[in-house]
Amino acid sequence: MAKSKKSRKKSSLLRKIRQFFTPDEITSLKSLAWFGLSRLGIAVGSFYFSLTLIFSLLPVPFSAYMVQKKLESLFHHEPYEINYHWVSLDRISWTMQMAVIAGEDQKFDSHFGIDLNAIEIALKRNAKSNKKPRGASTISQQTVKNLYLWHGTSWVRKSIEVPLTFLVETVWDKQRVLEVYLNIAEFGHGIFGVEAAARHYFHKSAKQLTLEESALLAASLPNPFLYQVKRPNHIMRKRQAWILRQIQNLGGQRYLDRL
Repeated sequence: MAKSKKSRKKSSLLRKIRQFFTPDEITSLKSLAWFGLSRLGIAVGSFYFSLTLIFSLLPVPFSAYMVQKKLESLFHHEPYEINYHWVSLDRISWTMQMAVIAGEDQKFDSHFGIDLNAIEIALKRNAKSNKKPRGASTISQQTVKNLYLWHGTSWVRKSIEVPLTFLVETVWDKQRVLEVYLNIAEFGHGIFGVEAAARHYFHKSAKQLTLEESALLAASLPNPFLYQVKRPNHIMRKRQAWILRQIQNLGGQRYLDRL
């Protein structure tokens, strides 16, 4: 009897789901398109919401960007090994946490995922320059891009990135955003996360990184293939020195107490 009742409930749930995704009446091609897009949006949104809930508690096993890089290497028949070791935030030195905040997103503690002021400044700067456009992505946006999306300039990606950033900022606290970012950021060929980077470049754990080492790693983040930790050029050294000054200006470790 109990099994029969359970079976009926399961059948009822499946029927409701099927009815939700099956239109009762389609009067035009426009209504069919709207129905399909709305249901697809709900399905995709539910998928990302579920993943975000799961990743609020569990370590991230891999990111979409890792998959992208692996597939690209297979397509070009090139060897590509991923060096990735997840560590909790308390096993990452405060110097490394502050270095990425100072270098990438100094208003990380106060914005809700999007820094509108930084976007406005970037748009004005790019309009006056013929050089490669500079972005204004926050740490939260970069986390979403690395974890869920793909790299490359695309308005389609940006339109997906913004609502996902708000979702992540709503479900996770700032410390979790920073933790995931530091664990999946790319620091070189196949090197993902600060633990793998610290062991590869300095033969130590992320917990043991010094202020100078942390600033050097953070200085590579805009492009770890152009700004190489093992062979830092004068631009990278200049950026490292700038990051060190910014850490001090932001208050050092005290900044992290506000997260």
